[in-house]
Amino acid sequence: MGPAVVIEMRVAIGSTSESKVRATRAVFGRAFPAAHVEAVAVDSGVSDQPIGDEETIRGAERRARVARQSANADFGVGIEGGVHPDARGVWMCVWVAVAHRDGRESLGGGLRLRVPPWLAARAMAGEEVGAIVDALLGRENAHEALGAIGMLTAGLVDRQSALEQALAAALAPFLVGPLYERGPGAESSGGPHGQEGGGSVKGSAGT
Repeated sequence: MGPAVVIEMRVAIGSTSESKVRATRAVFGRAFPAAHVEAVAVDSGVSDQPIGDEETIRGAERRARVARQSANADFGVGIEGGVHPDARGVWMCVWVAVAHRDGRESLGGGLRLRVPPWLAARAMAGEEVGAIVDALLGRENAHEALGAIGMLTAGLVDRQSALEQALAAALAPFLVGPLYERGPGAESSGGPHGQEGGGSVKGSAGT
């Protein structure tokens, strides 16, 4: 038998943000080693500083869909950060949408961090959190490396690692599809990926 044929998977991330692109390449590189990630500039269709989960999700979904269609890719990825107010305060949030060529879509959420009142007030007034971080740290694009999450956790968690976690959550149904599709009492079918040889998308990459 000859060597196994590796089918390249095309992935379009709906942003040119360095941290978002790096996070997408890191996660897809671990999940699908043959994946090729392309950055596509996409208008999110929402506010520069989304407020609330719903607006943030809309931005992520639009980025994923438009990027996938524009690049004719197998996967489209949309990453959107926002602030979400509730009775306990204002929280940083990140949502990731994944859109597949076959029409399936999935969402994943990142960790939540309550922001200080002064930062919450400025973000709720529409000022971008990234711009606030850059100005506070005195470095252009500081938000791409450390990010607000890195600033507020004293570097324990940086922006890219937070984005990677949210993207991994959004990819879950594509990695272990049968675990999401099976009903109560369904018998196990071949290990953690649900089928012998890998997850539900791995065998159809590039189709």
